[in-house]
Amino acid sequence: MTQAPTPTADTVRRLVRTLLKDGTDGGKEGRGGKGGKEPGQGRGPAAGPDVRPASEGADPATWWVGTRHVLRLAPDREATVRQRRELRLRDLVRPHVPMAVPVSVAQGEWAAGLTYTLDTKVPGGSGEAHDVSAVGEADLAGLLSGLREVPVRQAETLGVPRATPRSLEALRRAAVHAAERLADADEFDAARLNQLTAPAAAQLAAQSGSAVLTHHALTGGHLVVSADGRVRGVLGWADAVVGDPAEDIAGLALAVGSPAAVRAATLAGYGARPCLRGLWLARCDTVVHLAGVLTSRDPGRLTLLRTQLRRAWEPILLERVTDLRDTDDAL
Repeated sequence: MTQAPTPTADTVRRLVRTLLKDGTDGGKEGRGGKGGKEPGQGRGPAAGPDVRPASEGADPATWWVGTRHVLRLAPDREATVRQRRELRLRDLVRPHVPMAVPVSVAQGEWAAGLTYTLDTKVPGGSGEAHDVSAVGEADLAGLLSGLREVPVRQAETLGVPRATPRSLEALRRAAVHAAERLADADEFDAARLNQLTAPAAAQLAAQSGSAVLTHHALTGGHLVVSADGRVRGVLGWADAVVGDPAEDIAGLALAVGSPAAVRAATLAGYGARPCLRGLWLARCDTVVHLAGVLTSRDPGRLTLLRTQLRRAWEPILLERVTDLRDTDDAL
């Protein structure tokens, strides 16, 4: 198998120079894009636009291009398949959700058999750095509602895979063992997991016929949040599946906290069962994930997982429900 070339700033700059007509981020995009010269663009067409990796890494696949674009390079054939599917899926999802979904202004191959997409940057900051307001929670409710409205058959026609719901009981057992390790390291009170018993986990099993299109990666980094706490965009659609809607509720619990996630899901019309299931998926996941990296030398990773654990374990009224027949009173 031929090894893919390593993307560099020069690679990215040469590619982008062919996509932006005047060679800068302020000019008109190729292939039908629009734009005008922006002030402060000191680099000329010969030099190309300013480019920089969007994240740290030896072989970055995502690059900021000037102030208005982001370039994503598929590093292998599997990522290429997922990127092509993602571009089609974003077009399907866009009419159903109340916030921006990235738009590709150019796409093609950056190396033999490996694709790229040059997307417009969605204005706003990362959900990891900005809190979501009450109105932002309504935005998230609109997202969950919109995803439920996307025709599943159309999504599957695009190649979106169907995912089998996870066993909450299996995850609970793994979390119990992980909690003991965290307790030994003075990171977590293992007794908190006693709230989720084996019978409760069985009661919260995913119901048949409940599968919807799920983003499946609703991390804070994939939420674009404005200074006033509104959710202005959702990124990262490559991991979308047809599956358990509780997975997106769980993702939001990690991103914005369990109370906000449950409020958003309730506004979207979800009842107690998927809310509780999402809550406990998130809580068990955070315990397992943090225990798995306790010896990591990556302080940033540890900080992120500790933050997610704290958010997932924020108390909510709904968690006190032990019998789903009583959930109407709890809500």
